[in-house]
Amino acid sequence: MGLFSSNRSYLGIDLGTSSIKVVELESEKGKPRLVTYGFSEQSTDIVKSDSQEVQRKIVSALKSIAKQAKTTTVKTVAALPSFAVFSSIISLPAMSKKDLIAAVRWEAKKFVPMPLEEMILDWKILNEEDKEKKNKDESKKAKNITEKKSKNYKILLTAAPKNLVQRYVEIFKKADLQLVSLETESFALERSLIGNDKSAIMVVDIGAIACDISIISGGIPILNRSIDIGGNTITKAIANSLNIDLERAEQFKRDFGIAPENSAQGQIPRTIEFIISSIVNEIKYVLNLYQNQGEKEIEKIVLAGGSAFLPNLTNYLEKILNLKVFIGDPWARIVYPVDLKPILQELGPRFAVAIGLAMREIV
Repeated sequence: MGLFSSNRSYLGIDLGTSSIKVVELESEKGKPRLVTYGFSEQSTDIVKSDSQEVQRKIVSALKSIAKQAKTTTVKTVAALPSFAVFSSIISLPAMSKKDLIAAVRWEAKKFVPMPLEEMILDWKILNEEDKEKKNKDESKKAKNITEKKSKNYKILLTAAPKNLVQRYVEIFKKADLQLVSLETESFALERSLIGNDKSAIMVVDIGAIACDISIISGGIPILNRSIDIGGNTITKAIANSLNIDLERAEQFKRDFGIAPENSAQGQIPRTIEFIISSIVNEIKYVLNLYQNQGEKEIEKIVLAGGSAFLPNLTNYLEKILNLKVFIGDPWARIVYPVDLKPILQELGPRFAVAIGLAMREIV
């Protein structure tokens, strides 16, 4: 049910691989305020499938959620899955805008494993302040020469398949929604979980199908990796090891989690720990990759996604990685009725992307 109405609100829609999450926020005195929310447990794997049947199911689900949640706007911000988008930080010498465009395209050929004609490229200069300072000092020849030698543009470059972007555009159009912006999930997670914190933070989003690992520094996702391991992987492993159905295995997963230190581990905790070890190895790889670049130290890890509440996961990761680990609270920067707090806190990690998307145009 809609809680409030507004002429200036936005929908954040997360088309996850196993569910759809919708959040509507409005701006109230500069702060995002919850209007309504809804979700549907439904597979939406439009990255791998471009069939009309899949699109029809997603469109139907979106219309159903909007109707039941009583959304008050059609203005929508959505996100492409992190694993479907190629991104890289590149460094280029100071040059004119025309030359910079050509240089960015040339660099993109080095890391995008698909023809650029099939991709949509986007890029952003991260050290914009340095660029502006250089322009102001253009008339000072001695200083300008020094800057040309020492100042490089640090650029975040992203590339997404054109056919996937078009798929998203068509789905939202058929659902009678106005797609205002389409970004990557890592930016949405930064917005909802990190806020104004400029320190180096790792975000680990453990979804149903995949685990996305991002390092965010200075408010910018600078390193992203994904592995095909998620909550469903754990559930299936438990079901196979105990020869039980998926529903019962899911309940066991939520009840047992990872066994605490010094406990007598049974078959279920061992199975869960075996799967989680693959995620831990990927986290270690990303940490080493980042630290080998000589960047500042990671201060903490923030968990998101449906498996963030896996019992004892935060303690387990803290012990293994020797870093502070927290479950992210994407509602922390949102105004909402106090009586909704228990249910919203329970849903929090799953809604992190949708909340961050809805925040984009109002913060």
